[in-house]
Amino acid sequence: MDWTAIIMEAVDYIEKHITDEITVDDVAGCVCISPFYFHKGFSMLCGYSLMEYVRNRRLSLAGGELISSNISVLQLALKYGYDSPDSFTRAFTRFHGCSPLAIRRGNAMVKIFAPLKLTISLKGGYIMDYRITKKESFTVLASSKKLTYENAQKEVPAFWQEHYASGNGQYVSGMFGINIDPQMGHENFEYLIADVYHPAADIPPGLETRTIPAFTWAVFPCRGALPDSMKDVNVRIFSEWLPALKDYEFAAGYCVEMYDKPDNYPKGMQDKNYYAEIWIPVKKK
Repeated sequence: MDWTAIIMEAVDYIEKHITDEITVDDVAGCVCISPFYFHKGFSMLCGYSLMEYVRNRRLSLAGGELISSNISVLQLALKYGYDSPDSFTRAFTRFHGCSPLAIRRGNAMVKIFAPLKLTISLKGGYIMDYRITKKESFTVLASSKKLTYENAQKEVPAFWQEHYASGNGQYVSGMFGINIDPQMGHENFEYLIADVYHPAADIPPGLETRTIPAFTWAVFPCRGALPDSMKDVNVRIFSEWLPALKDYEFAAGYCVEMYDKPDNYPKGMQDKNYYAEIWIPVKKK
């Protein structure tokens, strides 16, 4: 699985269809990968969700047309997939930092978002730390929320803040962050902030128990301050581990992040020695 070639082919498809309706299914289909894996790989390696990348390209091109032609804002809105001039103007202003009218009057400059060029360097002989281990099913006590892949980078941290602000941190400290997507889609998933459940304990209001099925897991250690250490390992999973994977493949739409107790480290989760893990369910090919 050569992610460099896959993403470059996807980018080429997007450029050729930039004014058409584009979906994750369309782009994943053109590179012959399931939408679930393509969306996760694209986001991890490129730093943008697929549709965020498409929006940025469209708004960049719209800015160029605005200063080089007499095209109207309405025409631009329709050309680049917006339902109304108002929605286009809001998106344009967020991206460029000024309104279409200010651009047209020559009072501001547009921003350029160039087509993606991705280079992944794989070092021969490099060993990425991971282990394959079987775990029986286990039950967790959790706060649960439906989130979107499109905005996951903002929604997940916001959910953790919401969890602690509500007082639920006294019941669930957050040993696990669990992504559940049984359909392995690319739009929505369930996210759990969880601890191991002890059957004798009461279940506080607003919390629930969930059973994580038995799987064979690929377990990746993450050492260093969060969130950077986990981001780095996630990128390496897609850029180094998956391309070299011969015997196993993803088994189900689960992903578990396990966090050590912050109190064990002088600087908590920001400590250079902080330890966490990423678990991915796998099966033999």
